[in-house]
Amino acid sequence: MTRVAAPAPAAARARGTVALTGLVKRYGATLALDGVSLTIAPGEFFTLLGPSGCGKTTTLRSVAGFVAPDAGEVAIDGVTVTRVPPHRRQVGMVFQHYALFPHRTVAQNVGFGLRMQRVDRAEIERKVKEALALVHLPGHGGRYPGQLSGGEQQRVALARAIVIRPRLLLFDEPLSNLDARLRVQMRDEIRDLQQRLAITTIYVTHDQEEAMAVSDRIVVMSAGRIVQVGSAEDLYHRPRTRFVAEFIGRVNLIAARVTDVEGDRVALDALGRRFVVHHDGAPLHAGDAACLVLRPEALEIVRADDPRAALQGVVTARAFLGEKVEYRVACGEASLQAIRYNSGPADLVPPGLAIGLAVAADGAVAVPERDA
Repeated sequence: MTRVAAPAPAAARARGTVALTGLVKRYGATLALDGVSLTIAPGEFFTLLGPSGCGKTTTLRSVAGFVAPDAGEVAIDGVTVTRVPPHRRQVGMVFQHYALFPHRTVAQNVGFGLRMQRVDRAEIERKVKEALALVHLPGHGGRYPGQLSGGEQQRVALARAIVIRPRLLLFDEPLSNLDARLRVQMRDEIRDLQQRLAITTIYVTHDQEEAMAVSDRIVVMSAGRIVQVGSAEDLYHRPRTRFVAEFIGRVNLIAARVTDVEGDRVALDALGRRFVVHHDGAPLHAGDAACLVLRPEALEIVRADDPRAALQGVVTARAFLGEKVEYRVACGEASLQAIRYNSGPADLVPPGLAIGLAVAADGAVAVPERDA
């Protein structure tokens, strides 16, 4: 499902711009950030995505002020804050392990930041009640964290972050301690709350589905560098590198050779056939080794003699997953994944059957064989 961001109120649109310029951070011999530069718009839900050790949490903590970069600048609303301490940056952060005080009540946890700001007691009480209502925990102020479920503790941590009305809301793997069903519920609640508050949000996760579900834009990181920035649709359908193609969703990567290039279209020889596909990554030239990127849902199983069939193969395995059926199809030396959405038992294709595979229009792209 494509998410369309609701327009932020006019007052919020001028607040929450983030600009990172050339951030570098070393930990001994490890280069955690290697020249990271990003601009995040006011009210945007922006996600840092990548495998463990890619630099996404170091980037987030640089914005929060918990990490001081060795080089580069962090600016919020046009003001450089690289050396400004965290408590003066007006950011709210939700940690992976919630970081709640077990000996304090929910209300005391939520109101902690306001007390540090020396807000009047009556105003703290009002704002805490308002924040708990926003995260669907009215009446929980007198409880202690140990009396709450994991999802409720996560809501308390979120209420504590938003009660100070920060100009940025930061999340560091906030759902990793929850079970699968609760993760889906909480990610939707976080997105809905972010939209209602119209607050710039930076979110760290290694879960690609989670990132695609909540984000306006996503940056994919690897080895301390930015690999590609774009919407979920951009990254999924138009990856520019082999790394992004493999990291975002399931994919068939087929060895290919470039035969011709014209603008953003590339002709490839792959599996004994010629494909003309989209390409906008690193330059490709005739004769280059490349990969043909085919998503499983872009392959339609048809009769072997169907004129639409671009490839011929044999079904080798089938997995019934309710709303869809996943197939493995042997095409020469390649084993391809294909998905057919289930319309009933008569629609199932048995293993051993010779079939054709039609490729959806614009359902394929080319990437270099090796990433730079």
